[in-house]
Amino acid sequence: MSSRTNLIALYACLAGSLLLAGCNSAEDSAPSTADVVAATAAEHEHDAPTPTPAVQAVPAQAVLEQDLAYGEGARSNLVGFLAMPADAAEPLPGVIVIHEWWGLNDNIKAMTRQLAAEGYVALAVDLYGGQVAETPDRAQELMTALLNEPDAARSNLRQAYDYLDKYAFAPRIASIGWCLGGGWSLQTALLFPDTLDAMVMYYGQVDTNRDRLGTLEVPVLGFFGGEDASIPIFDVQNFRTTLAQLGKNSEVLIVPGVGHAFANPSGGTYNERAATQAWTKTLEFLEHNLKLSVPSQPAQAAQ
Repeated sequence: MSSRTNLIALYACLAGSLLLAGCNSAEDSAPSTADVVAATAAEHEHDAPTPTPAVQAVPAQAVLEQDLAYGEGARSNLVGFLAMPADAAEPLPGVIVIHEWWGLNDNIKAMTRQLAAEGYVALAVDLYGGQVAETPDRAQELMTALLNEPDAARSNLRQAYDYLDKYAFAPRIASIGWCLGGGWSLQTALLFPDTLDAMVMYYGQVDTNRDRLGTLEVPVLGFFGGEDASIPIFDVQNFRTTLAQLGKNSEVLIVPGVGHAFANPSGGTYNERAATQAWTKTLEFLEHNLKLSVPSQPAQAAQ
């Protein structure tokens, strides 16, 4: 079956149904799982994923969406959330969307729809096996379990990439994540250092290992809160400096006056101005790296 036939079948299915915080490799100076979880929990101690009007914002154009099995986990299928423009006729650039510590909730699905409305096939992965946290205590449990099985998370993200590459025929692919997902967005880039086409991370755990960062051929955009106690500014500055010294295509921004999760419209630390500015820059970055000079047809037909 040709790639175009497969693509049409994929879109027809959608129309019919409408339907990593830090997982750094072990390093003597790297924070422990307990430390990472505790720092994140402290930032969310009095928080809750309560939706605001920003979460319910109508996408700029109609989108098709579905809950999608994109791979296989150790105990069950990996089921995420896929969205794309309703009028899509050709392969679109893909974006792997990685949830924060609450899980794949309505906020992340809303952001996935927003990306789809900008002209992407966006796949929000589920690193929590279908579970979503409503309280900081539950989120802490889920995050701890995830970080204790990093290889499962890596496999999850590899299969998400493969789905966009082999089944959605995305000519270019990026990753984006917030909080826990921000760190895993960086880890996705390290999993695909010369094939991922762009990486965006919002206030996720950084990796400052020169050998690992030296492998990156992925454009990097990062946003961090100047008052975020869970991601030390010193580490962010070290991350930024190391990328610059290595000559990497990167922009790592420290936003003054905001804390952790400043871009989460369903949390108590949301800062509308900072979030809007960061999102505008994110869309410009993705368009530059995913859409410019993208071939109009898949690079190769599926056999």
